[in-house]
Amino acid sequence: MLTQAEDRQAKIVELLRERNFLDLRTLIERFDVSVATIRRDLGDLEGAGLLRRTHGGAVSVNQVAQDKTNAARSVLNQEEKAAIAAVVSGMIVDGDTVILDAGTTALEVARKLAGRKNLTVISNGLDIVAELTREEGRSIYSVGGEYTGTNRSFRGPLAEQFIRQFNVDKLILNAASIDVDRGLVCTVEPVNASIARAMMEVSRRVIVVADHSKFTKSSMSVVAKIEDVGVIVTDRGAKSIIDAAPEKLRKKFVMAD
Repeated sequence: MLTQAEDRQAKIVELLRERNFLDLRTLIERFDVSVATIRRDLGDLEGAGLLRRTHGGAVSVNQVAQDKTNAARSVLNQEEKAAIAAVVSGMIVDGDTVILDAGTTALEVARKLAGRKNLTVISNGLDIVAELTREEGRSIYSVGGEYTGTNRSFRGPLAEQFIRQFNVDKLILNAASIDVDRGLVCTVEPVNASIARAMMEVSRRVIVVADHSKFTKSSMSVVAKIEDVGVIVTDRGAKSIIDAAPEKLRKKFVMAD
C-alpha cells in the first residue's frame, strides 16, 4: 500500500504527462500541502529521474537525443509556428541581411517573407532556400558543407567557414530545447551547436524561435546562454514556464498570440 507521499508523487508524475509543466502554487492547492512538502516531493522525483525541477515548479523529463526529420516536425504545432513566424517577420525590415537557420519554424519565417524583395538572406537549410527561390528579386546565399538529411541542412567546418565571411543584421535561430532554469539555449548535437555559434558570431541581433514544446525538453549541446541572445519568440503555451523564470530572463521573451 502506498504512503500518502508516494501516492501524491505518483499523481504529480501523472499530471506532468498531461501538462509538461506544473507550478508550485498549482501543486500546493491541488494536494493541500505546504511549500516545503511539495519541494520535498519534487526533490525526490527529480532524484528518481522522473522530472526536472525549475524555478517555480517542475517539467517532465524529455531528453532530445536525435532530431526528428523535417517531415515529422513540420506537422507539429503548426499554428504556433505560424504565429511565431508572423511576429519574427515583423522584426525584419527592408534592407536587412538575415540568416535563417535550418528548421521548420525558420521555414515558416521564410514563407512570411514572401513578396519582400529588398532583403539579403543566407541559409543552410535546403527547404528554406527552395522556398525563397520561388520568387525572383531577393539576394540569396546558400550555405554549403556536410549535408544531413535529418533536417535537410548543411553544417560542419566548410559551412562555418562560409558563414564567417558575412556581416549580418539578424539571425533567426532554431533551438531543440530552451532550459529556462539553467538559462540555456540548446541543440541536439555538438556539430549543430558549432554552426549555430558561427552564425551568432557574425550577427548583430540573435532572434531565437521556439514553440512551447521546446521548453519541456532537454538536449545535450549548449548553443548559448539565454542572456546572450537578443530575444526568444515563443507562443502562449510557454507562458507559465516563463512567468516562473527569473526576472532578468523574462525580459528576453516575446510571446506570439
